[in-house]
Amino acid sequence: MTDWSRHLIRLRRRLTRVAAAGIVALLLVSGPWLWTKIAAYGHVYGEADAPAADVVIVLGTEVATDRRQPGERLAGRLQTAAALVHSGRARVILVSGDGSGASGDEPTVMTSYLTGLGVDPRRVVADPFGLDTYDSCARARQVYGITRALIVTQSYHLSRAVTLCRHLGLDVDGVSARCAECAAAVLAGKAIRDYFASAKAAWDAVRHRPPAVRSPENPGVQDALQGT
Repeated sequence: MTDWSRHLIRLRRRLTRVAAAGIVALLLVSGPWLWTKIAAYGHVYGEADAPAADVVIVLGTEVATDRRQPGERLAGRLQTAAALVHSGRARVILVSGDGSGASGDEPTVMTSYLTGLGVDPRRVVADPFGLDTYDSCARARQVYGITRALIVTQSYHLSRAVTLCRHLGLDVDGVSARCAECAAAVLAGKAIRDYFASAKAAWDAVRHRPPAVRSPENPGVQDALQGT
């Protein structure tokens, strides 16, 4: 065997090891994302096909620059939730977001916008401490006593939201939110971000992280249901 042949063999072995390491790394990174997709399978719907539930949870995100109106993605979520209430597939809306968010008070803006869409304000309950998806799910169960709900967010985020809520003891089905005016590039970027956010979601789930803000039980959702 020539020196050149031995060199080629060593090179192929190195390349094989690098490829194997790359595959392992890809699986480790993709594992949490695959977990969210598999766990949410069969629990994700379009607006027209959504099942019924007493409560629909709307996850917060950025408000508009005027700090009074929802941004495009948030407006789409709220429009979808309002449509579910108006069609009789939900009775009460829990808006869950950051009351001290960098872009503004998400739950207050969400509540105001829903009222403008014709939703009775008595049907809206606000959680100002839904600081992220995990916290929104945990608090919906632990603070507001919700056991069955729909959850509304955009499609790129929906599997992670459904998986976390179901892991935390909520029987939820996800409903893909409207976002007709959202730029495709923005949604693609959010999908990539959500891919990597799945790792944090899996870590939070494994260690049973408590929500960042702990609150006593809040009867707001149950009171709203009794009043509808």
